[in-house]
Amino acid sequence: MNKYLIAGALCLTMSMAASAQEDSMGKLNHRINSAHEVLHALMDTPDKGIPLDIAAKAQCVAVIPSFKKGAFIVGAEYGQGVATCRTAHGWSAPVFIQMEGASFGFQIGGQSTDLVLVGVSHHSLDALLKDKVKLGGDAAVAAGPVGRNSQAATTELANAEFLTYSRSKGLFAGIDLNGDVVHQNTADTNSFYGKDIPYRVILSGRVSTPPSAAHFVRTVNELFRRGRIRESH
Repeated sequence: MNKYLIAGALCLTMSMAASAQEDSMGKLNHRINSAHEVLHALMDTPDKGIPLDIAAKAQCVAVIPSFKKGAFIVGAEYGQGVATCRTAHGWSAPVFIQMEGASFGFQIGGQSTDLVLVGVSHHSLDALLKDKVKLGGDAAVAAGPVGRNSQAATTELANAEFLTYSRSKGLFAGIDLNGDVVHQNTADTNSFYGKDIPYRVILSGRVSTPPSAAHFVRTVNELFRRGRIRESH
């Protein structure tokens, strides 16, 4: 009898573990799909999108769908997303990140917005390879200009490592994220790939993009390919 009980318990444990892994993968795939939808919305708003000269020199892009921001005198911000970087052979497979911050002010209420961070210098990759990076401290950041033909001409924009955008009510605009912190989400990244793979290995392009993330990487490639085409003319 004890043998049957033990066997039954093992089967139940294995079934629960498999179900938990399935749920985890479902959440991660949903996050990738949401990031993909944000980029498609960005592509569909040419008059309020990322300027082509910025797109042409983009080195990394991070998308945080549904970034939560709530406040009651002291505000809090939190979101999870994915990031990819340009390699010699296209854009890398994605890694998972999380972002958090705090704001102070007499605010009541909350909101959710989609964020896009465009790394426009080679140092942006180095920033994403850190366990955490403080925007405006460890990495220079500025609210990105919008409009296909806008120019990133000011000193602040020219010196930025990341340009930041938010989407509210379907429209994109630059946003100030100074003070917010971007963390590596190694637990989700390892769950997605089924093993412990360093960020540097993934973002360097040495890991194949899983089929469930291929549409996201293709959309990133298409969005920033348009900038390269414009630059070459």
